[in-house]
Amino acid sequence: MLLTLARSLAAVSALALAAPALSDTLIDNVDGVTIDAEGKVRRFNGLVFDDEGKVTAVLGRGDKRPQVDYRLDGEGRVMLPGMIDAHVHVMDMGFAALTLDLSGTTSLEDALAKIKTFAEENPGRPWIIGRGWNQEKWGLGRFPTAAELDAVVSDRPVWLERADNHAQWANTLAIQTAGITAKTPDPAGGKIIRDAKGNPAGVFVDNAIQLVAKVVPAPRPEDRDLALAKAQDVLLAKGVTAVADMGTKPADWTAFRRAGDQGRLQVRIMSYADSVETLELMAGPEPTGWLYDDRLRMGGIKLFLDGALGSRGASLKEPYADDHGTRGLPLLSPSQLRNLMSRAAMDNFQTAVHAIGDAANAEVLAAIEELSESYKGDRRWRIEHTQIVDPVDIARFGQHGVIASMQPLHQTSDRLMAEARLGPDRLAGAYPWRSVIKVGGRLAFGSDAPVEPADPWAGMAAAISRTDAKGEPFGGWFPQEAVSREQALAGFTADAAYAGFAEGRFGRLLPGERADFILVDRDPLFASPEALRETKILQVWIGGVKVRGE
Repeated sequence: MLLTLARSLAAVSALALAAPALSDTLIDNVDGVTIDAEGKVRRFNGLVFDDEGKVTAVLGRGDKRPQVDYRLDGEGRVMLPGMIDAHVHVMDMGFAALTLDLSGTTSLEDALAKIKTFAEENPGRPWIIGRGWNQEKWGLGRFPTAAELDAVVSDRPVWLERADNHAQWANTLAIQTAGITAKTPDPAGGKIIRDAKGNPAGVFVDNAIQLVAKVVPAPRPEDRDLALAKAQDVLLAKGVTAVADMGTKPADWTAFRRAGDQGRLQVRIMSYADSVETLELMAGPEPTGWLYDDRLRMGGIKLFLDGALGSRGASLKEPYADDHGTRGLPLLSPSQLRNLMSRAAMDNFQTAVHAIGDAANAEVLAAIEELSESYKGDRRWRIEHTQIVDPVDIARFGQHGVIASMQPLHQTSDRLMAEARLGPDRLAGAYPWRSVIKVGGRLAFGSDAPVEPADPWAGMAAAISRTDAKGEPFGGWFPQEAVSREQALAGFTADAAYAGFAEGRFGRLLPGERADFILVDRDPLFASPEALRETKILQVWIGGVKVRGE
C-alpha cells in the first residue's frame, strides 16, 4: 500500500515537472512575421512567452492554444521582432538630442542663426556644443570658418561636430583655448584646415579633432545618465530594442552599467570598445558575459581605418575627382591595423573596422584574409560602412565570414556627394548591398545615429528602393543593388543580431529567444517605400515586458 502510494506521488510529481508552469503569457490574434532559423520568413498569429521573458511557443492558426495565466488580444495587428540597429553611437545620440542640433539647417546663414539663438537661450553654458552641420547640404562649396562663428558667438568657445563625426568646427576662442596656432603641425591621420597664411581656419578633420577636444569640459556622470535615457527614448520611439554601440568609451560603459544596476537599461547594447585599452579596462581578458538579462555585453572593438567622404578623409585608391591633391586620410598603417586586429582576436574579441573608401575596404579585406590563417573558427570579422568598394574586391566578402555592416540611409544622403567625390566612372561598387549578398557575404543594417536618424523604417525603404524620402532619383540610384523586403527586414533583425553574436538570444521570435517584439500598423513585406517610412509603432515589448505603447 505504502509502495503504491509512493509510486503515485512520484508519478504526480513527474507530471508536475513536465507540465508547463501557468505563468506564461499568450498574445493571440496577431499578424506575426519573423525570420526563422534558416533565414526564411515565418508567419504566425500567436506568441507565448514565460515569466523570464523568453519565447516558449510560436503558434499558427491551426495550433492548439496552451493554458496560460495571461491572454492578450493582439487585435489583428502586425507583430515583428524588435528592430536592431547594427551601428549607432548611443551616448552621441543622447547628447545630440540634448545639445544644439544643426542637422536640419539648409544654409550657412540658417546654421549661424540657430547657433546665435541657442547661445542666447543658454547663457550659463561655458561652451556651446552641438553637431549635425554639413557644408554639402548648404551648397557652400567649402568648409565654414571660425570668423563666421565669431560673428554670432565670440564670448564663449564654440565646438560643433560635422554630421559624419569626422570633422569639427570651432570659433576663434575655442582654437585659442586649445593653444593651436599656425605653427601647430597636422597630426598623423588628421588635418587642420588653414587659411592663406597657414592659420587655423576653423575646421579640424579626423585625428586633428583631438587638438581641441582635449580642452572641452567632459560631461558629468549625471549628464551621461540623462543622455543615455534620452537615447533610449529615441530608439524605442522607432521600435528599436537592441543596438550595436560602436566606439564605447570607459565613461560610456560605466553609464551603461549604472543604468543596468538601477534597472534603467531597457535597450539591449552590444558594445564595441573604442580601443584596446578600453577592452582591457572594462572587459578584461575576454568578452564579458551577457549582463542584465541579455541587455549588455562588451564583445568587440571598433577600429578606424579612414575618415568620411564628406570631409575627404575616406581612403581611396585614386585621387578624389573634386580634389586631385588627396586620396584621403588613412588613420592606421597596414601593420598597425593587423596588430590591433590580432591583439583583439587573440582574446576572442570581435573586430569591427570602419572603412569607407575603396582603398580602406581593400586593406581590411586583405588583413582579414591574412589573419584568418592564424585565427580559425567563427570570427565574424565586421567592416563598418563599406560605402565605396572596388568591384574587383567585392567577391572577397564571401570569404572568411565577413560581415558588411552598412547603413542604407547613407546612400540616399551621400548620393550627390559620392558622385562629386568619385566621378561617374568609380561608382559601380558604391553601397553594394545586393552584390555582397550575391557573393555569400552577410549584411547587417543600421543607421550610424546620430549621423543619420535611428529610423529602421526609413532604412528599409532606402534598402529596397535606392531612393530618398522624395522618391529620388526616379527608379533608384544603381537600382541593381537594392535588396528584397525580406532581406531588408532580416538586416534590421536576425542578421543584425548575428553580426553581434546575439543569435539565440534575441533578434528572431523563436522559442528560447527573448520576447522582444513590436506591434506596428502595417506589414513591411507588403508596404511601398513611401508607406514604410510612415510606419507607426503601437507597442514595444522587451523581454516580455511592455515598455512603450497603449
